Amino acid sequence: MDIENLELESKIKQLEKSVRILQKKLERSKADRINLEKASELKESLLKSVIREFEESQVVLEKRTVELETALKNLKSLQVKLIESEKMSALGVLVAGVAHEINNPVNFIYGNLEHVSNYFQEILNLLNLYRHYYPTPVIAIQKQIKKIELDYIIKDSQNIFDSMNMGVERIQQIVKSLRTFSRLDEAEFKVVDIHPGIDSTLLILNNRLKPSARFHQGVKVILEYGDLPKLECYPGQLNQVFMNILVNAIDALEDAGHLLMPMIRISTEVLITKSAGCATKTGWVVVRIADNGVGISETVQSQLFNPFFTTKDVGKGTGLGLSISYQIITELHKGKLECYSTPGNGAEFVITIPIRQDVK
Repeated sequence: MDIENLELESKIKQLEKSVRILQKKLERSKADRINLEKASELKESLLKSVIREFEESQVVLEKRTVELETALKNLKSLQVKLIESEKMSALGVLVAGVAHEINNPVNFIYGNLEHVSNYFQEILNLLNLYRHYYPTPVIAIQKQIKKIELDYIIKDSQNIFDSMNMGVERIQQIVKSLRTFSRLDEAEFKVVDIHPGIDSTLLILNNRLKPSARFHQGVKVILEYGDLPKLECYPGQLNQVFMNILVNAIDALEDAGHLLMPMIRISTEVLITKSAGCATKTGWVVVRIADNGVGISETVQSQLFNPFFTTKDVGKGTGLGLSISYQIITELHKGKLECYSTPGNGAEFVITIPIRQDVK
């Protein structure tokens, strides 16, 4: 019995020892689990931190990308402005130089035409005296008079001098228009009448407006000038806008084919607001340039003032004309340039600019 008790106690002690060992292992396992959970939480926290930093970096990168794209777009726009500005400035210098070179000999011719006309008239008077006092010259003189058709020469000579005077005056008008148009390099605001600028632009474009194989009767230009005050503006730059819009209008008329009456209408007025039945003049001027060409679709209108956008054939248009015009009106003159058109019913460009640049 004692032996059995001893064996039982020995087994109990072994069991207690095993239990203690298991408890220690369990405690170590629990500690390892806790440490593992802590390590997992730390890793998860680090991972979340990395993800958050990555997302923030991505946002910064996207923002930086947008800024770079904007900077690139502005750089391209500035480049276009510089190129166009240099080009128009060079054109202004060239036109002014040509006008000056033409003006000198024309003034010389014009100044001498009157003297030549007077000399010729004196010779005719002397000839008439001869014919009065010697009505029957010798046969040789009679034959020469008949050969050169003297009576016709006397009759037509005045017409010739009148035509020559008209031609010289026409050249002087063209030179004056070239000078007006060549004010492209003026860097300061000037107080000017814009109507001569429009007239000079039309005169320069006269070759495309007169009768031709495409336009048998020419392009009819209707001018409806209002009583405008002088504007504070960049006159040369405005002339450039008029040129760009008018060239586009002529192109649109050519695209329309053989119209019975191709027409461009230009009107100017001081903007008037109506309130409570009363009409009040504002500090703004409106210039409208309309044609009866093919018109412009809504899709094209939405891109009309974008740089390099053009519907013209390759080599015919750069897509810069209206873009530059838009910048000149909106940025230089703090005004508005708008287009109203429906396909088949022509197009109208409306320029609205302040009379004074400090207008509110």
